[in-house]
Amino acid sequence: MAYFTNNNFVGTVVDGYQANTCFLHIDAAQALAKAQQAAMQQGYSLWVYDCYRPQRAVDHFMRWAADTADTATKAEFYPNLAKDTLVGEYIAEKSGHSRGSTVDLSLAKQDSSGQWQVVDTGSPFDLFDPISNVGSSGITAEQQANRQRLLDIMSATGFNVYSMEWWHFTHQPPAYTDTYFDFVVQ
Repeated sequence: MAYFTNNNFVGTVVDGYQANTCFLHIDAAQALAKAQQAAMQQGYSLWVYDCYRPQRAVDHFMRWAADTADTATKAEFYPNLAKDTLVGEYIAEKSGHSRGSTVDLSLAKQDSSGQWQVVDTGSPFDLFDPISNVGSSGITAEQQANRQRLLDIMSATGFNVYSMEWWHFTHQPPAYTDTYFDFVVQ
C-alpha cells in the first residue's frame, strides 16, 4: 500500500497505515478477485496501491494540503498545480476509500526476467495533474490502450472509475454510503 511507505504525496507514512494490507468490503473484494482473474487471462496482473483508507488518513491528507509551505513532494506529485488547488478534485475531506468499496490500482505485466512491472499509463499513481484524467489527450496511444484495458477489466466486474484519476475505482453499489470507517490498517 502506497501510504504505508514514505513514497507518496505526503512524503511520510500516512496516519492509520500500520501494515501493507488491503481491506475491502466483501462485495468489492470478490469483484476485485474476478478482475484479477480477468487480468491474468489477458497476461496481466492488478497492481494495488490503496484499498480501505481510515478516516484519520484522510484527515492527515487534509492537514498536509492546508500546509501550503510544505512543497517537498511538489515536483513528483503535483508539478503543474498549486497545492491549494488540490482539495476538491484530488483530495477530499471524506473519501469513498473509508467505506471499503474503493481501490486505487494499475496493471502490471511480467518482464523478460519474470518480474512484474507496472504498465505505462502516461502518468504515475497519485500524480495530481490533468494528464491523470481518464480522458486525457496528452498521452500516447499505447498509454491510452493500457488505461482502457484496466477500465474494461474493472468495469466488467462492477467498478466505476473516477474521471479525474485513471487508477481510482469504486465498486457499485458502494457499501456503507453514509459511513466513513476509521479502524487502523494493521
